Amino acid sequence: MNVRPILRRILLLLLASCCSGLMAESSRRLIDAQPMATVTTEGVKIAYQLLGPEDADTAVLVMGLGASHRVWGDDFVLGIIDAGYRVLLIDNRDTGDSIRYSEAENPVLWWQLLKYELGFGVTALYELSDMGSDVIDVMDALSIGKAHLIGASMGGMIAQVIAVEHPERVQTLVSIMSSTWADHLPEPGRQSTAAIRDIADDGAKDTERAAKMKNMGFHAEAIPRQVMAILAAGDRSEAVRMIKAPTLVIHGQDDTLLSVEHGEHTAEMIANSKLVVFEGMGHNMPDTVRPAILKEIGAHLDAHPAEASANDAKLESGLGV
Repeated sequence: MNVRPILRRILLLLLASCCSGLMAESSRRLIDAQPMATVTTEGVKIAYQLLGPEDADTAVLVMGLGASHRVWGDDFVLGIIDAGYRVLLIDNRDTGDSIRYSEAENPVLWWQLLKYELGFGVTALYELSDMGSDVIDVMDALSIGKAHLIGASMGGMIAQVIAVEHPERVQTLVSIMSSTWADHLPEPGRQSTAAIRDIADDGAKDTERAAKMKNMGFHAEAIPRQVMAILAAGDRSEAVRMIKAPTLVIHGQDDTLLSVEHGEHTAEMIANSKLVVFEGMGHNMPDTVRPAILKEIGAHLDAHPAEASANDAKLESGLGV
């Protein structure tokens, strides 16, 4: 069986994570100036940062493959704060200041890809559900009963999983340039093979790029493990169909990594969701489009404010710590 198609998909996901680093080049002074705190649950340390007014509803931001919270950048974070919300930034496990796993714990990639190509399950060190539970653990530690979830790329997948598995904790969902990973959707990034080849062949030699990515909390060694988490979850269409939280789906018309069909299918699966497709947006949030994205997100969150009584009830029932 030829594993080249799926191997190309994996490499394109690596490019997606690298491209996501371009989302926030304007400034990270605010984010960088704030200390990180951590929550450790059953040996898993998750780092987070809490910004904005203490008495405001909370928006949890979950970033994508291999990328830390720093990739969001000041402009996006301040946009959410200026809309009247407190922002909780999460470093997914295996990124930023959260728990890191060793290269020795990586799956045997060729074997896992072959199994996936043949229709068998893959072995993952952790799953999207585990990463979703990490977010819930941080919310518990901060006594946040419900929150608005905003996820980008793989972070959108994690946010979708939380909305399915922990619906009582989700006020609204915003899924940005993400996917249900449905089998029928276009393979990621058919038009980006040359760029992928450059990264795969030359990325290790580019010390300036490597230093930049490391400074942003990017953990390249995590890529195989996080890719396996995505592949282990597989087609989540039926699970995503169960989401009841008010949902906004944002996608770029020019996304050549997860093409617009991925966003369209996500919106199709979630009843009463709103799909907004932006021209001039690829697998990123460029300066020219970011204000419009923030306007859509602000309106969505404002339309579904958290109910204090519901939050209090959740905390009193033992969901909060």
